[in-house]
Amino acid sequence: MSGWEGRLLVATPSLDGGGLDEAVFSRTVVQILQHSEEDGALGVVLNRPTGTDLADVLPGWGLLAPDPVVVFEGGPVQQTAAICLGRLTAAATDDPSYVMVEGAPWLGTVDLDVDAADALEEVRVFAGYAGWSPGQLEAEVEEGAWWVLDALPGDCFTSEPELLWRQVLRRQGLPLSLAASYPPDPMMN
Repeated sequence: MSGWEGRLLVATPSLDGGGLDEAVFSRTVVQILQHSEEDGALGVVLNRPTGTDLADVLPGWGLLAPDPVVVFEGGPVQQTAAICLGRLTAAATDDPSYVMVEGAPWLGTVDLDVDAADALEEVRVFAGYAGWSPGQLEAEVEEGAWWVLDALPGDCFTSEPELLWRQVLRRQGLPLSLAASYPPDPMMN
């Protein structure tokens, strides 16, 4: 199965506890950038800002980033690598330093080694990424670990990343929207 590029993976409450792998993705929202049967899937976690100021690691790029202007933790894989997501200006649709994300025409990956500032409305920079081998993500979705939901243009660039998990769930129809009020620790309910 393929075709999830541009969509969101939203962690179900089953990833809130248990083993170490589950804690890594607790209450996360992942933007899927690539997904195929042959190669697996790759995405970035949208709601894990770090304390690292973007201007400290990539001078100049912070001018294009919405609040919070920090590097985000994109996932547990290769955290020394940076992935930049951006939204092109309407006048720059053929910019070669920008690769459109299939299924999300407002979103693309940006080459940080090229001066693309004039072509971009806004950017978000992620350290690392989330990756799944072929068939792994499909199995996790089947097991109930993730919901695959439609993304909106503002999801990657929200100024309130700590609220994104609840916001994405709230905009879904019933009964899924009820999961937005699921407490972090059901024993405290």
